[in-house]
Amino acid sequence: MEKIVYSSQIEKDLARYLSTRKYSKLGVIADSHTVQTCYPLIQSSLPEHAVFVFDAGEIHKNLETCSQIWQWMTEQAFDRKALIINIGGGVTGDMGGFCASTYKRGIRFINIPTTLLSQVDASVGGKLGIDFMGYKNHIGVFTQPEAVIISDVFLKTLPEAELRSGYAEIIKHGLIANANYFESLKTENWASQNWKDIIEVSVGIKESVVSRDPKEEGLRKILNFGHTIGHAVESHYLDTSNHLLHGEAIAVGMLAEAFLSQKYLRLSHDELQKIESKILGVFGKVSIPEDDFDAIISLCFQDKKNEGSILNFSLLTKIGHCEYNIAVGKEEILQSLRYYNDLTT
Repeated sequence: MEKIVYSSQIEKDLARYLSTRKYSKLGVIADSHTVQTCYPLIQSSLPEHAVFVFDAGEIHKNLETCSQIWQWMTEQAFDRKALIINIGGGVTGDMGGFCASTYKRGIRFINIPTTLLSQVDASVGGKLGIDFMGYKNHIGVFTQPEAVIISDVFLKTLPEAELRSGYAEIIKHGLIANANYFESLKTENWASQNWKDIIEVSVGIKESVVSRDPKEEGLRKILNFGHTIGHAVESHYLDTSNHLLHGEAIAVGMLAEAFLSQKYLRLSHDELQKIESKILGVFGKVSIPEDDFDAIISLCFQDKKNEGSILNFSLLTKIGHCEYNIAVGKEEILQSLRYYNDLTT
């Protein structure tokens, strides 16, 4: 597993960490937003380094940007002793780590996640990848970063929509592994919580799962609750005017898959209502026209948990416990999307 560092003084802690490492050259990868808002918070603690900046947004998490990063690494003459720092959200960590882990068959990298989403989810666990042909994280590898340095100071740079996007993964952690944690999470005034403590609990849940199943051969699939439908919704609207943030799409997915949990694993009606109340209270509803249902269902067939033509879901038996490899039919996915559309806020 990667080393997790919780930092209260990011400049000092990063400088201290780098002073203990040996590397030939140092490179920083950031997107066009992060280089302005977050990179200045660590810049003075870095020794001589090169910086690569790419255009912000999930739409740029693709092979074309990877080619530019690999070209930059080559032009900088990075060898296999070089070290990369990925500073930014999930797109930067996923893509920067993927490029580092494939350049010259792999060079070391550390992640400094700057969004709530990347701090509790994307930067922990060694899943790296890019989108391809409109499919989320379709090309990728499992490679652990050398370290993940987490500081809640970066959360002050986020708009509320980005903070809420990360909150979806926190709610998921409670749903799949800790009912008391789920109950403790606020619906009202959710943005004013003690993020430092919440991040540590959520990372602990994810680390516990990943340590037992690093390559997602079984148990780790529970971390994908809400993601089969959620990723399909996110992918469908990715390049449209109705674009959804990751957490907004996962909120849709968790509600639809909670409905499937009641249908397949007998999640109680009372617990389904608790899930509805929590998620709708934070995220409200988005409009998903029924004309889009077939395309969304087709995208579910590209989910990485599937086996052949069998659609495998991770579903809840109760709040705090999740099962994986639950085969779900196309008609039932259609029902779950209709259920979502019929919900009232």
